[in-house]
Amino acid sequence: MKDTMIGVDLAKNVIVLHGTSLTGEMRFRKKLSRGQFIQFMQRQPAAVFVLEACGSAHYWSRELMAYGHEVKLIAPQYVRPFVKRQKNDAADAEAIAIAARQPEMRFVEPKTPDQQAKAVLFRARERVVRQRTELVNALRAVLYEFGQTVPQGIVHIKRLEAVITDDAIDLPDLVREECRDLLAQIDAKTNRIEAKTKQLAELSRTNVTARRLQTVPGVGPMIALAIEAFVPAMGTFRCGRDFAAWLGLVPRQFSSGGKERLGRVSKAGQADIRRLLIIGAMSHVRAASRKPPAPGSWLARMLARKPKMLVAVALANKMARRLWAMVAKQEDYREQALMGVV
Repeated sequence: MKDTMIGVDLAKNVIVLHGTSLTGEMRFRKKLSRGQFIQFMQRQPAAVFVLEACGSAHYWSRELMAYGHEVKLIAPQYVRPFVKRQKNDAADAEAIAIAARQPEMRFVEPKTPDQQAKAVLFRARERVVRQRTELVNALRAVLYEFGQTVPQGIVHIKRLEAVITDDAIDLPDLVREECRDLLAQIDAKTNRIEAKTKQLAELSRTNVTARRLQTVPGVGPMIALAIEAFVPAMGTFRCGRDFAAWLGLVPRQFSSGGKERLGRVSKAGQADIRRLLIIGAMSHVRAASRKPPAPGSWLARMLARKPKMLVAVALANKMARRLWAMVAKQEDYREQALMGVV
């Protein structure tokens, strides 16, 4: 039986441990290098190791479990209130151990190497998209200095090319040359984005769960792979409402004295999936303007009295809850369940 709990403050080269009994009596403090920590894992009898869910935490959790230890990961924001006075590595390790003993504490599920690999690919594509956006904005800024205005967005790249190639527009040769260089960089980024998007789509086709999720209107390969990469086992959420709250798709509460006060969505959860769900929901809302939904359906009632963006966020919440049910209960998509015709 494990009778020792060890709070671990991770860093690149120095790892600090705070060992206690399960009831909180301190047993040891250690400051180790990475090599010494590996040796400590091997020698230490089976114990409960608690780590912050930060960089390299999922790797170390797998290594610890391989040696027979139990591992718990805590979100850093839940550890911060337990830091005593000055913040340092030893105080952080102690705070981690104290936080883990709280009976109501929530823990993070360790990720598998496959999940982390998908997350790396997803983040790589997002990074290249941001780099392309930066280049497009730089090109627009250069042209704006010479009186040429072009709307935002990659969809207007042809207009940018037309301005640069139009000899009737008075642009210095040096500026025109620099603009052509920026266009070449944008084209290279676009090719990389398309290659990574294709790779993500192929991954989603080989996964049964991802294929099932894509049957929901507004859910494509990006959302399906993001759920595969970033979401812990759906069984960790009691219901779809908990999953939607984890994504930050529920209102912030300012309630007090028994009076309920709700604000805008909290945005306190997984930002990538939340953003993609809202984009997917907005595409569904826009499609409803071309092909009106069934009279009396949830979507029709909402569009009749609420702004489109608010409806999209509410629909994203419903989509999140539906996705939870499809994964947790192995259900197929049902149109009536999402639109709420009753």
